[in-house]
Amino acid sequence: MKRIAIFASGSGTNAQNIIEYFKNSRDVTVDSLWSNNEDAYALIRAERLGVETFTFGRDELYQSVDILESLSDRKVDMIVLAGFLWLLPNYLTEEFVTINIHPALLPKYGGKGMYGKYVHEAVISNKDKESGITIHYVNSRYDSGSIIFQAKCDVLSGDSPESLAERIHKLEYEHYPRIIEDVLLREEPEVE
Repeated sequence: MKRIAIFASGSGTNAQNIIEYFKNSRDVTVDSLWSNNEDAYALIRAERLGVETFTFGRDELYQSVDILESLSDRKVDMIVLAGFLWLLPNYLTEEFVTINIHPALLPKYGGKGMYGKYVHEAVISNKDKESGITIHYVNSRYDSGSIIFQAKCDVLSGDSPESLAERIHKLEYEHYPRIIEDVLLREEPEVE
């Protein structure tokens, strides 16, 4: 049984979707959800679905190896970022296969500060004809790891950041759990 640790900072809709996807899997389980925001609704979603939760601060992530030791003790195979806004330190991404989902077609609209509505606002203001999602490996720079998968959708005339976000969320919910499963169940997953 492969074990996932989800890292989330916000509402947790992707985290919930991932937990529900693997709920009855014989091959993959969501071991835990970790958050740098003790008020993140992702924590409540995970607890309601029977997933153990943990919170941590900046010092715990960047100045100690406590999280690494906990994940290792829990025999986690993969870290999945689902709306987690801090850059993970190398000691985690070098130890665990780590993937992220980004609400745009990287390499466009990536980098620090490019998340959620900020991405959708930039896509619309630049009059792009399409947007989508990118699932990628995580490395030491925001949104620059090797791309695993992309899915596209049209940007419609009259789109608002909210209406575009709705279509992007549908792509996230449809594809992210399946790609996580594909990467996890490969013989030898890549660590970027």
